[in-house]
Amino acid sequence: MLSKRTKLEEIRARGVLKVGTTGDYQPMTYLDPASGRYTGFDAELAEDLAASLGVDLAYIKTSWPTLMEDTLSGAFDLAICGITITDERKKLALMSDGYLENGKTILCRANDADNFTSLDSIDRSHVRVIVNPGGLNETFARTNLPNVVLMIHDNNQEIPALIASGAADVMITETVEAGYYVKLDSRLVAPLMDKPFTHAEFGVLMPKGSEDLLEYVNRFLAKGKEAGRLGALV
Repeated sequence: MLSKRTKLEEIRARGVLKVGTTGDYQPMTYLDPASGRYTGFDAELAEDLAASLGVDLAYIKTSWPTLMEDTLSGAFDLAICGITITDERKKLALMSDGYLENGKTILCRANDADNFTSLDSIDRSHVRVIVNPGGLNETFARTNLPNVVLMIHDNNQEIPALIASGAADVMITETVEAGYYVKLDSRLVAPLMDKPFTHAEFGVLMPKGSEDLLEYVNRFLAKGKEAGRLGALV
């Protein structure tokens, strides 16, 4: 009787690493609609990982609301798209060691920076807080900002422009994304960047039963840190 292939054996026999990604979270992962190409920190990390395995890379589109469902269904081998490591996710699936620190913070218009100095100053009935659906940004807003006008916008990468134009007041996001958009648009600031509300790390997500792949990914990340590759990507 033939023994079942391990996950690594399956990937190498297939010749392709299937990576789930949302493509809506700059600077981690971004799908350029014109070229159809994924770019960003996690895109380069995925390319490095596939190369280390000696296989091609294929992206599988997922979304924040369906990320865990898609992972558990085996739609892809693993997901890399700025996924925060949480106990809840680790109960359901496997998560790698952390590869990049992050924390919840806000993005707002530059002329509003003095108005938003804490969660209490944001949690007012007239403040319009906007988040993308189905992820930890929405969870954080619903848990910590019960009094605001909460706006849910499907396209995450459109939210900073909505803040800048005055269509909403505050975006809940992570420090890496906030820093990216502050550099991109002078109308935006992240006044609490150095005092994030939470402290966490991004990790690689994969279904249970992929323990050999998890071990490989953790070794790959450790080597990347030691060699300076992750620092270069940052």
